[in-house]
Amino acid sequence: MTHTHVNAVEDDEPELLRDQFRQLLRYRAIIGAGIGIGLLGGVWFGVSNADTYVATSQVVLRAPVNDPFNPSISQDKTLNMGSERQTALSSSVAERAAQKLGWTGTLGKLQKDLQVTNPPQSQVLQFTYTADTPQAAADRANAVTRAYLDLRQKQWTDLRATMLAGQQKQLDEVAKKHDEKTKELDRMPDGAARDAEYGVKTNLLNRINELDARISQLKALDMSPGTIIRTASAPGYSDGPGLPMSLGLGALVGVALGLLAAWVRLVFDPAPRSAGDVARAVRAPVLGTLPRGATDVLLADEHTDARIAEEYRSVAFRLAYDQRFADRRRLLVVAPRGSNDAAVAVASHLAASFAETGKDVLLVEADLRDPTLAGRLRAHAATAPRWSSPAETEEGGWPTRRRLTVDAGESGSFGLVPGERVRNVARALTAPRVTRMIAEADSPNSTVVVLAPPVLNYADALALVDRVDGVLIVCDPRGVHRTDLQRIRELIAGAGGTVLGAVVHTPGGRRAAKRSAATRSIGRRGSGGGRSRLPAQADAESEEFAAEPEQIILGDGSDTVALRSLRAENLRTGDIRAGDR
Repeated sequence: MTHTHVNAVEDDEPELLRDQFRQLLRYRAIIGAGIGIGLLGGVWFGVSNADTYVATSQVVLRAPVNDPFNPSISQDKTLNMGSERQTALSSSVAERAAQKLGWTGTLGKLQKDLQVTNPPQSQVLQFTYTADTPQAAADRANAVTRAYLDLRQKQWTDLRATMLAGQQKQLDEVAKKHDEKTKELDRMPDGAARDAEYGVKTNLLNRINELDARISQLKALDMSPGTIIRTASAPGYSDGPGLPMSLGLGALVGVALGLLAAWVRLVFDPAPRSAGDVARAVRAPVLGTLPRGATDVLLADEHTDARIAEEYRSVAFRLAYDQRFADRRRLLVVAPRGSNDAAVAVASHLAASFAETGKDVLLVEADLRDPTLAGRLRAHAATAPRWSSPAETEEGGWPTRRRLTVDAGESGSFGLVPGERVRNVARALTAPRVTRMIAEADSPNSTVVVLAPPVLNYADALALVDRVDGVLIVCDPRGVHRTDLQRIRELIAGAGGTVLGAVVHTPGGRRAAKRSAATRSIGRRGSGGGRSRLPAQADAESEEFAAEPEQIILGDGSDTVALRSLRAENLRTGDIRAGDR
């Protein structure tokens, strides 16, 4: 026999990504909510921008210079476009524009829909105004543009007037000194003193000429602050993307938002996200993934999908080829916590699968707190087992000499040791008779499957681990936390056992849950020794169970028979017939 790998195989990165994407689809409600929010936002954006119009005007700026054609004069150094943009957005410009428009509202409302931008590497200011009507957008854009140019022209003109006044004042003072010096020279006789004063007069005259030149230059400046190169016109269509485009953008944003929210939920989800997470938590392979509702019945009948039976067969064969199980042929089937129905179904199906391969199978119900198998399986009495003697039977307790045979249809039959309510569960589980009962697996071609209560509910399974060291965990990934699986593995390893693998399943719908509840209820009444049935009813049920199983044709032309199970309506409450095996 070959040895199966017990360590979880690390998936490569692409497989992990695919697995995470598949896990994201588990949160369809979150993704749907994100898409819904995105669509609502798209509708709001489309409706709110349906009646918005944008008009644009452009102005190329210039600074007053003496010679605009002189290449040595750089406009970039003369103009600061950042400062000009802030000036265009100032309240001074808004006041002038409001006067031109006859604006009755506040300046803040007028400035709210105005945008001024400066294209890179240019002396151009672009005025963009958004309004409810096309004409209003064009009028306001043009008004703001003209108000800005008027303000800049006034600022430059006021600056030139100030400079001219200063230059003229200096000129008047120098001219007065020049006139005084001329009169003084006319009265002075020729000589060295007169020559010196004449030099002073010449300097004053040069200063007068210099100031005259400056004043002439200032008066000759072109004070135009810029030129409108694009006049705003009424737009012929709204600026909004439209309702269809808004819905499309909203849907895309909603998908991204939903996936992000689902990913965050996935990251903080304590439950295993996949079979790989289960394998990593228990450090053992996932031996099978059961179809939905596969654990709602005990054995598959002719009305059940054959995939369920084949999946249980697959799990049984994987266990059979595991060297650790093949050496001792003891299997402990447990669930993490809560309901034990899934473990009951897996244990019964595995017992039938092993019996189908020709094994002498003994299914032991070690659940001494809520035993139900005797009433849920079609069983009848068998001969006294080897591990029980009359003396021990008289002492009472579990297990007694009561051993049943379960008919699994075409799969054959297997032995069943049903559980019984006892006062001291720990003493019953550690009794020598239990050790001898489990030791039946030492016989050639024998297999013992032990069903125990959930590990995290009771310590019953840990009391059996030293004798049944191979453990199979049955869990629903959506109903258990990763920390629970890790704790189970640590408890089993601490008790001296080994986790052979895990079987994951998905619960069925409400109908299956009701059927399972009815099954448990009938089973409890049957195990409690209910009244015997009428003969006619027993005969009718016997004929129903005797129906032929469905023949399934495989790909190679051979046929097989699906494992049979009992449905809730077919369960027997007192069908323990006397007879030998």
